[in-house]
Amino acid sequence: LQATKIKEHLKTYKEQVAKIIDLSKAEFHYNSTWLSKLNFQDICNLAEAFSVSQMISRRNFSERLEKGDEISLRELLYPLMQGYDSVALKADVEIGGFDQLFNLKAGRIIQKHFGMPEQDVLTVQMLEGTDGRKMSSSWGNIIAIDDEPNNMYGKVMALRDDLIAKYFLLTTDVDEAEIETIKSQIASGTNPKEIKMRLAREIVRQYHGDTVAQAAEHAWVKTFSEKEIPTDIKTVVVAQGALLKDILVEQTLVPSKSEFTRLISQGAIQNLTKNEKVSEVNMKVEETAVYKIGKKQFIKIEVK
Repeated sequence: LQATKIKEHLKTYKEQVAKIIDLSKAEFHYNSTWLSKLNFQDICNLAEAFSVSQMISRRNFSERLEKGDEISLRELLYPLMQGYDSVALKADVEIGGFDQLFNLKAGRIIQKHFGMPEQDVLTVQMLEGTDGRKMSSSWGNIIAIDDEPNNMYGKVMALRDDLIAKYFLLTTDVDEAEIETIKSQIASGTNPKEIKMRLAREIVRQYHGDTVAQAAEHAWVKTFSEKEIPTDIKTVVVAQGALLKDILVEQTLVPSKSEFTRLISQGAIQNLTKNEKVSEVNMKVEETAVYKIGKKQFIKIEVK
């Protein structure tokens, strides 16, 4: 069952990666191929590559120890297993986020332990979610590279203004000199709307093409600009999975759940972020979006 799930997930990963790299020039490996062959003696040999002090000096571990939080032995074994991947693959370069630096360096340590050349390590900056917090699907603040174009465009337009320049730098091919100009424009008080529209266009273009990006922008302008959504739109924060009908009743935007059902049947409640009508009476809110109720009421629901 677990192997089946892994294969299902891998299919999705391949589809996403294919938007970035040429799969005909890539190889995919299951680390179970070599990790499953390790016996207890092999794992003990791996453990010899690290001292306890090296492990607990990792920032994530040291901070938790200072707080008195528990750290399982399994967590300490994880860097060993990831490091052994570099041995099995005879890696010469490993790329990862800066938060993975310890694990990436573990590969060098374990390669050295086995008498192999040590791989080079390349780290990249961490990209915050649209609300400034760490990206998390449970918080609804991610922009996935396989998002539907209109949804992707809308998510970028919901991005915090102070993250615009960073998103240009880390997610687009826009020249750095131009990004510096963008930073200056934002700092000088230029309305960020047009700049953010350019960013949204660039991001959608990369994964869906120019024509689709232009169509997504047109849909967003038609939905948000022409319908004159108020700038002081009411915003609430809810837990992922909350029922839309409960939220709207609690916020007095709908007088009752029966009225909510009636509005749904009339197609009078819309998810403007996805540019679609809400059709499910028991719809759960899974991600941040703007909703229109009737002709004049709007609410932005942020998922934490």
